[in-house]
Amino acid sequence: MRLFVNTREINRQFYISSRFSFFGKSTMRPVGIVSYGAHIPRYRIKSSTIAAAWGKDPETIASGLGILEKSVPSPDQDVATISVEAARAAIDRCTINPQDIGAIYVGSESHPYAVKPTGTIVGEAIGATPHVMVADYEFACKAGTAAIQSCMAMVKANMVTYGLAIGADTSQSAPGDALEYAASAGGAAFVIGKKNIIVSINDTCSFTTDTPDFWRREGRKYPAHGGRFTGAPAYFRHVTSNSKKLMERQATKPEDYTYAIFHQPNGKFPLKVAKMLGFTKEQVQQGLLCPMIGNTYSGASMVGLASVLDVAKTGDRIFLTSYGSGAGSDSFDMTVTDQIETLDRNRAPLVSHLVENKEYVDYTTYAKYRDLLYWE
Repeated sequence: MRLFVNTREINRQFYISSRFSFFGKSTMRPVGIVSYGAHIPRYRIKSSTIAAAWGKDPETIASGLGILEKSVPSPDQDVATISVEAARAAIDRCTINPQDIGAIYVGSESHPYAVKPTGTIVGEAIGATPHVMVADYEFACKAGTAAIQSCMAMVKANMVTYGLAIGADTSQSAPGDALEYAASAGGAAFVIGKKNIIVSINDTCSFTTDTPDFWRREGRKYPAHGGRFTGAPAYFRHVTSNSKKLMERQATKPEDYTYAIFHQPNGKFPLKVAKMLGFTKEQVQQGLLCPMIGNTYSGASMVGLASVLDVAKTGDRIFLTSYGSGAGSDSFDMTVTDQIETLDRNRAPLVSHLVENKEYVDYTTYAKYRDLLYWE
């Protein structure tokens, strides 16, 4: 006989009990997510369209990578505009004053300027300047989650009231390279604080090594990668090792979580690593967006989390592990609080709406938009 466990109710009780200590109400205020927002460009190109342009078999490409189509930024979209849209969505959903945001960190590997921070543009656009700390982060696809960790530390230390963490990219790929089927655009923003948190971040940890699976040298337009080397010693080693470490620290098992989000460089890796760790496809499905929008790099796990928060309920427990080449991984254990019910999630576009709002382009238009008529 199979025993069914109501994990949502157990997690709700966990959240309620964690707010109290043996001596009454806890004096420790948890740090967590106050609000969130995402942005995905409207244009799309199908994997079959890219394959046809290079004389490849469309079905082989789609099944091999698990990607049907990807988002394409228009000529006037970059990490700055995507970050601003995501940040505005996060501000629109809550009632905080942007002037109370004391830190803005933007994680990306495609910042529009080599010397000129993206974060200052975001701060000015949302009305958070001038009394705000700003820094741009870079750690391949995990720069956004590193920004969340930094905001957590600043808020915990009472150096700022709120921090804004953003992960966004308009990722690059050489024409004809395997990356071209995945490299896309998008991002998400999270307001981190102690007041009115919709998600309590219970714990976070990282796993980092010098593993050169993916890189782009200064002045080069397109990145290089180690092919199959990007799998076992890079992505899978870091994601599994860090995920196991966090569950060990929290004394949890995969079945204790309602949702799980893993970095998604393609449509197959996150499902494979989830199975390796003991998570089910059902736990992963809500946050798995790569098959529909491609790999948004620094935005990948962040947009996945935003998608989960669009439907999450009080007591839901969320597991997230990002991955960035070069190489590192950040893991988070989170619990949704009852404040999620008071957040007006419909005041900004839901991720599902951003995914569905699309217009297809042909390869010629895609090449023009991505400035592919270039050689080194």
